[in-house]
Amino acid sequence: MKSYKHKYGVTLVEMLIVVAIIALLATMVIGIATRIDNQSKERALKNTFGLLEGALQEYYEYNGKFPEYTVDIGRVERSEILYRELNRIPSSRKILEEISDSLIEDKSGTPGVLEIYDPWKVELDYRYVAGNNFPELISAGPDRDFNTPDDITGR
Repeated sequence: MKSYKHKYGVTLVEMLIVVAIIALLATMVIGIATRIDNQSKERALKNTFGLLEGALQEYYEYNGKFPEYTVDIGRVERSEILYRELNRIPSSRKILEEISDSLIEDKSGTPGVLEIYDPWKVELDYRYVAGNNFPELISAGPDRDFNTPDDITGR
C-alpha cells in the first residue's frame, strides 16, 4: 500500500490573493475615513462662517460699514486685518472668542498678529465690494488651493 503524505501550507497564489484583498479593504477604509474627516471639517467651517458673519454684523452695527477690503494685499494680510478689525469691537470680540483656538493662529511670524484659518490650516480669505449686501468669506477647501471647484464660501 502506498502512503500519502499530506502537505500543509499556502501557495504563493493564495498568499497574493489574500494580500490583494487586504489592500483593497484598506483602500476602501482610508477613502471612507478621509471623506468623513472632510465632512466634519466642512461642518466646522460652516459653524466658523456663521460666527464670523455674526461678528461682521456686529462690526457693521457699531461702525456703519464693514472692514476694509484691499485687493493689493495677500490673503494672509486680509485675514490679519479682518481679525484685528473684528477684535477691536467688544461685541464682535465676544463672538470671535467662540471660534476654536486652533483656527486663530499666528503663522505670519509677526508677534501678536493673528490670522483666521480654516480646518485645513489655510488662511480664510475676505472679500467685500462696497455696495454689496454682505462680505464674502472664502475657504480653499479640502484641496487647500483657492480658485478650484471645492472652494467653500460663506454664502
